[in-house]
Amino acid sequence: MKINKTFIEDLLIIEPQLFKDERGFFYESYNKNNLDKISNIIFIQDNESKSNKGVVRGLHFQLPPFEQTKLIRCVSGEILDVAVDLRINSKTYGKSFSIKLSSENNKQLFVPKGFAHGFQVLSETAVVNYKVDEYYNPDSDYGIIWNDRDLSIDWNLDIKPILSIKDLKLISFKELKSPF
Repeated sequence: MKINKTFIEDLLIIEPQLFKDERGFFYESYNKNNLDKISNIIFIQDNESKSNKGVVRGLHFQLPPFEQTKLIRCVSGEILDVAVDLRINSKTYGKSFSIKLSSENNKQLFVPKGFAHGFQVLSETAVVNYKVDEYYNPDSDYGIIWNDRDLSIDWNLDIKPILSIKDLKLISFKELKSPF
């Protein structure tokens, strides 16, 4: 497993070692011993979604004390995965990072607590799986509108995005009083 740093501290790209032959391939999608080199995270829940092309989910996060660390991968299809640093004392506060995750490249994004997260589906459909280290708490469910002008995220959209009613009502980055 290769662990690559991004320009945002603690936000990491994980590349599992892939073993291929005429039968197909094998890789460890999660190995606690390898991730313990990064952090002592204990993931307690797996979440999975299937979405159609053009769907944008996010930018979501949970408020303290229920904030979540996430390990995200695209099991089928391709997504543009986005993380925004909401840690008020970070040098990269308000900065975003995006990466294509797919069933072809097998890359994963390690998103620590203190980040908003979202993705856009680039393929006809995509199945996204992510591990979290805290259970979902509906009272601390929060988010920032996906197309916030101050964040200037390049979603690389070539079609009209499909969003949930909930995601259309999220607040702007300026309205957020960062709890992190």
